[in-house]
Amino acid sequence: MNPQNHVAIGIDLGTTYSAVAILDEHGQPRTLENSEGDKITPSVLLFEGDDVIVGKEAVKAKATHNDAVAEHSKRYLGHRSFEQQFGGQQYPPEALQAYILKKLRDDVQQRIGDFKYAVITVPAYFDEARRKATQDAGYMAGIDVLDIINEPTAAAIAYGAQQSSDPDSQTAPQIILVYDLGGGTFDVSIVKIDGCEFVTLATDGDVQLGGIDWDQRIVDIIANKFIAEHGSDPRDDPNTLGRIWREAQDAKHTLTARQECTLTCDYQGNAISFTLTRDEFATMTSDLVERTKFTTIQTLMAAQLEWDAIDRILLVGGSTRMPTINDMLTQLSNRPLDQSVSPDEAVAHGAALHAAICLSERAGESARFTVKNVNSHSLGVIGVEPATGRPRTGHIIPRNSPLPITARRQFRLRKGQTSIMLKVVEGESKSPDACILIGHCDISGIPSDLPEKSKLEVRFRYRSDGRLSMRFLIEGTDIKLDHEFKRENSLTQEQLVAWHDRICGTDNSAPA
Repeated sequence: MNPQNHVAIGIDLGTTYSAVAILDEHGQPRTLENSEGDKITPSVLLFEGDDVIVGKEAVKAKATHNDAVAEHSKRYLGHRSFEQQFGGQQYPPEALQAYILKKLRDDVQQRIGDFKYAVITVPAYFDEARRKATQDAGYMAGIDVLDIINEPTAAAIAYGAQQSSDPDSQTAPQIILVYDLGGGTFDVSIVKIDGCEFVTLATDGDVQLGGIDWDQRIVDIIANKFIAEHGSDPRDDPNTLGRIWREAQDAKHTLTARQECTLTCDYQGNAISFTLTRDEFATMTSDLVERTKFTTIQTLMAAQLEWDAIDRILLVGGSTRMPTINDMLTQLSNRPLDQSVSPDEAVAHGAALHAAICLSERAGESARFTVKNVNSHSLGVIGVEPATGRPRTGHIIPRNSPLPITARRQFRLRKGQTSIMLKVVEGESKSPDACILIGHCDISGIPSDLPEKSKLEVRFRYRSDGRLSMRFLIEGTDIKLDHEFKRENSLTQEQLVAWHDRICGTDNSAPA
């Protein structure tokens, strides 16, 4: 067997940019450059006939072929399909993620040769359906996914490893708050680091909040000023919109380094040019900063800690470079902000370190460190409230429970009942409509001659990666029922195989 199959690969599959890291001969993580010589790869796809181009060239095409460009597909995980069609076909978002992973895989193989295994990171606030979709994307890209790990936890591992390799660093236990503001998602996790043990105490986040929402505000102000001067909306033309988005992203980066920038827009023979200052940008995005502030405070409360218990705040994600983020966190916490690990590389580095642990465990070797996570959403089932007859969420595993965890729920069976429909949700509300339906199970084959008041026991198990498995038993008997848990908007095994064959180049037909 090729020894490269057992190299530790960590993949940060980001909304806007992705990165890959491996461990060097000294066991230290390093980021691998892609085929263009860059450490990060834009998570952007260009559909050009039968070809799918990922990365920098796809970004360039936004100015000329924007309607053939797909970006931010990570935000659509858990949905049945991506918002756009390409070549008349609708794509599931995990297939788009798989194309990105395939590009990363190909680039890694150019650098180190063939490999098989990898750990892929996900936002801590991802629900079970999105975690499943991420694992499916890895399979479709031809990667054997060793594990999925939360992005803030991976960053904490990278930080802890860096500290342990520094002879001048402190070795006493630390509690760090990981503030992870990426391109499309936001997470806060509080992690206790005690030697080689990483324990997540609480986590929270928002899968629809990230740097692209700051970009959107600049896009809108450019468009609104153009409308005010010329009466037409430049966002109506896909290619002009693509150029405005690139202008907005560049402006955001400029305002991180400078106090003002100049914005321009040309459309239908008309043009505008105006100045945007850092203070103006801060004002028009203050509500977004407040959303992250609120979540940060809520996470601290969930961990039952005060700010003086936090040793430092670890900043992760490129969007943490914005001055308003640093100002808010400094004023809120009065704690040191730590940027000792690269905001763009820390997550991939931690994933590579975790991959090495997974490989060691598979080989029966002792691990360098241990990781203990919590679930980001409460798990429940939909039932009926007897008093009102209304559907209600029956919570089974509360959020921020240490993983892995197993919980049981019993359902009383009616005399002669032979089947039961079980709907499983994630969320904190008592109303099922405010929760996320992650799947259902039609449990059949229940013996009709069971004694009155017999009970069906359902055992729910959250694994350490936040994935769910279930078992069904009849209380007081040795009867075990084996039924498939059907996830919402998840691809079938046949569809996964078809997409794998297409993405990996063995079949060019379009999966149904």
